[in-house]
Amino acid sequence: MISVTSKSRYAVVAMAELSRSGEKPMPVKELAERRGIPDQFLEQLFSILRRSGLLTSHRGSKGGYTLARSAEDISVLEVVQALDGKVGQEADEAGGIWAEGIESLRAVFSETSIADIARREAEDAAAGTYFI
Repeated sequence: MISVTSKSRYAVVAMAELSRSGEKPMPVKELAERRGIPDQFLEQLFSILRRSGLLTSHRGSKGGYTLARSAEDISVLEVVQALDGKVGQEADEAGGIWAEGIESLRAVFSETSIADIARREAEDAAAGTYFI
């Protein structure tokens, strides 16, 4: 069983949106509105990602969240595993083609950064299509 949940998908696209704001903290409510994600749900995800060292929270009237590292340095795999645990643990245990398949998925997620997702979204928006 490959266990990548919708919360990981939401978190990846929210982090891509966050990467476009640069070093300026973005409030969860604003980010949630931009991406059509319930703000309480996104707050829960961001709390986990903050504890995992992927986001930094900023308090105060101009507070919000920023990426803890460069968008180029945060992989999709890190985000997914922070929220869902190790991807495809059961496939590893099954071995054979199942383990090979999950290893391919991990490789793609590992090689794809949040910056890559943001670029793909921008390209798709310019072309009138949607990436995620």
